[in-house]
Amino acid sequence: MNNTTIFISDLHLSEQTQPLNQLFERCLQQWQGNIDALYILGDFFDVWIGDDDDSDFIRHIKSKLKSFSSATPVFFIHGNRDFLIGEKFAAETGIQLLTSPQQINLYEHEYIIMHGDELCTDDIAYQQFRAQSRNPLWQMAVLSKPIEERRLLAGQIRQMSETRKNNEGKSEISDVTEQAINELMSSHMQPTLPTLIHGHTHRPAVHESQLNNQPFKRYVIQDWADNYGGYLAVDTDGVHVHELKL
Repeated sequence: MNNTTIFISDLHLSEQTQPLNQLFERCLQQWQGNIDALYILGDFFDVWIGDDDDSDFIRHIKSKLKSFSSATPVFFIHGNRDFLIGEKFAAETGIQLLTSPQQINLYEHEYIIMHGDELCTDDIAYQQFRAQSRNPLWQMAVLSKPIEERRLLAGQIRQMSETRKNNEGKSEISDVTEQAINELMSSHMQPTLPTLIHGHTHRPAVHESQLNNQPFKRYVIQDWADNYGGYLAVDTDGVHVHELKL
């Protein structure tokens, strides 16, 4: 699989997702040293309360990432569940933190990569929380709290999110908007438009669109749940969609 770069998103790993944890570790074993790079586009963890979390689960995942990154570069973009991942975690695992959106060149093709939550602009309440939670002062205030207090806060936020999801289902406001996509792509106009890759929405698909009569593709990465997942493999021929199962 050399000359191949892998993209994953929305694994939502935790102590309670043992099948997914095993699936992820199996992927690492298969990919290590055999691909050019691994990109994790957010919500790798179901929740992240700070780089000082030293639970057995976190230590185990750190060791797996550290071993993998010693042979294969790993790049990370924050999601809406793990936006508090910081430099300490990056140093301990060998991953490289990226800002979002990020434009990269792979095999002579241009790609824009991101988690995707910033494209869901119809969800006004979430965008307000997103802006607040990305504020360095807000993050400092949260991270200064005792770790057990942060665990409780994270649990409350996660429960609110799950309750809202169950009540609303996959509502339209939880999906990206055409306006947000067009604004993003128009800021990256070139002789040809880049390909957009993101996760977040849990709506895996390949979309073909146009902007100013220029075609472009948008790939939404498969989220992981129960005992299945998916990833995108990018090579010299373009983007390929792959499914995973235990």
